[in-house]
Amino acid sequence: MREEELIAERYELALARIKEIPNESICGEGYRDYFKQMADFVLMMDRTYALVESGALRQMGLEELKVHNHALYADILPAHYGESYANPDYAVNRLGESIGECLSFLYAELRGMIPAAYETNPVSMTMRVELLLEVYQLFVCAAEDRKEPDAEELRQILYWYVSDYYEAAFEEKSLTLLDANRDFARRIIMESDLSDLRYLYWFGEYITENELRTAAHLHEMPSEKIKLMADTYTEGYRIGFEVTNKDISIKDIVTIRYFLGFEQVIRQAVLNFDQIGLQSTFCRAGADIFQGRSVNKNGYCGANPNKQYDYDHKEDMALFLDAALAERKVEAVRNVFERHKELAALYGGPAVVESFGEEPFVPENKETACRFSEKQQKLSVSNAGKIADIQNEYIKGEEHSFTIIAFPVPGIGERYEEIFDDVVRINTLDYMLYRDIQQKIIDVLDKGSTVLVNGMNGNETDIRVQLHKLDDPETQTNFENCVADVNIPVGEVFTSPKLAGTEGLLHVPRVFLNELEYRDLRLHFQDGFVTDYGCGNFAGEEENRKYIRDNVFHHHERLPLGEFAIGTNTTAFSVARKYGIEDKLPILIAEKTGPHFALGDTCYSHEEEVKSYNPDGKEIVAKENEVSVLRDTDVSKAYFQCHTDITIPYDELGELSVLTESGEKFVIIQDGQFVLPGCEELNRALV
Repeated sequence: MREEELIAERYELALARIKEIPNESICGEGYRDYFKQMADFVLMMDRTYALVESGALRQMGLEELKVHNHALYADILPAHYGESYANPDYAVNRLGESIGECLSFLYAELRGMIPAAYETNPVSMTMRVELLLEVYQLFVCAAEDRKEPDAEELRQILYWYVSDYYEAAFEEKSLTLLDANRDFARRIIMESDLSDLRYLYWFGEYITENELRTAAHLHEMPSEKIKLMADTYTEGYRIGFEVTNKDISIKDIVTIRYFLGFEQVIRQAVLNFDQIGLQSTFCRAGADIFQGRSVNKNGYCGANPNKQYDYDHKEDMALFLDAALAERKVEAVRNVFERHKELAALYGGPAVVESFGEEPFVPENKETACRFSEKQQKLSVSNAGKIADIQNEYIKGEEHSFTIIAFPVPGIGERYEEIFDDVVRINTLDYMLYRDIQQKIIDVLDKGSTVLVNGMNGNETDIRVQLHKLDDPETQTNFENCVADVNIPVGEVFTSPKLAGTEGLLHVPRVFLNELEYRDLRLHFQDGFVTDYGCGNFAGEEENRKYIRDNVFHHHERLPLGEFAIGTNTTAFSVARKYGIEDKLPILIAEKTGPHFALGDTCYSHEEEVKSYNPDGKEIVAKENEVSVLRDTDVSKAYFQCHTDITIPYDELGELSVLTESGEKFVIIQDGQFVLPGCEELNRALV
């Protein structure tokens, strides 16, 4: 029997058993309700699979598609989440702590059937249906023996599910990234009538008015404007290879990540990349334990139905992570890359379109949600480092690049169209103007040994950043002159500072990092490392520290200052103030609206040996620090796999100046204004 036939037979047998569950009353009342709901969800996914496979989904009208799409996500929407088994609070309250957290995870994992149904992936459907049946049988047997199900036995079932399927799931995800023949999303984008908004419902993502209005707005735009947006995006990608002296001609694949609704721009971008000689792939954002659930989406996706749901389940791996599973993950990643090393060598990197404008998310920390123990945190950090090293072995950092650009969605407010036009203007600012002004800033910075930054207007920052000593100032520079290439829009100069001597307080009264809000964020540095930290989000100091440790430190015990930069995009700052959208800007734009400090890896992680130059011809030599240099002796100690930018806005900046070794001082910004001669043009937008 062929493998396809075997999978189909397994699926039909499992489904037949699933259909019996709603009518059975073997388990106790609480468990009976849970399994009935799970069976109903699986049967809804089976009907969805049939709609897609038969072509009937594409015959449905817009209103019918809206109803169907809502039904898929209704249970985890905020209005219903309080009584959903996907909510660990509800599951634990109804089913008990040990059983509840496991069954809440199981439901979240079953929801991975949504993309499987739309992509008609029978393997992904079958493995989840069989998992539900295996768990159900455990409860049936316990009921027949008149005892409670064994929580550890339940956990073991889930453990082996993750262990057994991890390699296959990682391979599936990797191939959507590396193989242009995996063209599910590309076919929808390139072949659909984009004036008929029904196409948005064919991806299997949650669709709201944001996606519908974005698609409608872009459809009404002149084709020249669409082309300008796409050209800025794809040209930034191409220039990224050029300025870092990387050969784009040896690459064949670019992965496009974006939010649904922008298909007009994405279609043009695909055509642009085709002309460059790159095929576009599209990898869906994670929706299961294998790809990871996160508030910050990494891949193409629709709206987030409930960020609290993703936050609650972001550490579900804590249910079973141990040394054996960690090693299994590393082994699986290497096996997959080794099987597909030819494809991996052709991968050029991601081209990302971010969207912004939704209400900021303030998470609730739940005791019932799975969270890594201290031992698991260390194991997770170590595991991520090993996997990153393997990936860099097959997708060499010194050979690939990226680009990223951002646009607003209608949720940003009533003046959406105006804001959108202003953001397009920000993204297409005069490259040459900023290049020349930023060079004047760099010329002064390169005279110095230390940068001093002091806050004002409630910002208590008082920090000194130590710069590397240049061996030959005539041919070398510490700072990269960043214009519109990999990091759109224009507007920053940045460096990897020395850690020794970098010390003081970095303080921001309010900032948003990776869609999470931080109030009164304080980071104390000594010799470049954060030695103490806190914020004012929660009543308890330890809860605040845990919030930072989990979401900024990414479970590391400490992090160094990987980057110091001066943002120069005063136009972006002015636009944010004009519309009152400072809290909604993505870090991509926000980091250009003042000096910023990045915790974690440097901007040149895994690319330290690649020579790159500023437009004036000087080589950028400050590419590493006292941590990243350890890669030559122990690579596990050199990288952190995270990089989080924290920006001080101009109106909180009292002074930014540079000191020379002889004690001479050059002031670059004073009281929120650029005072360095030659930078006067930047202040026009601040008036």
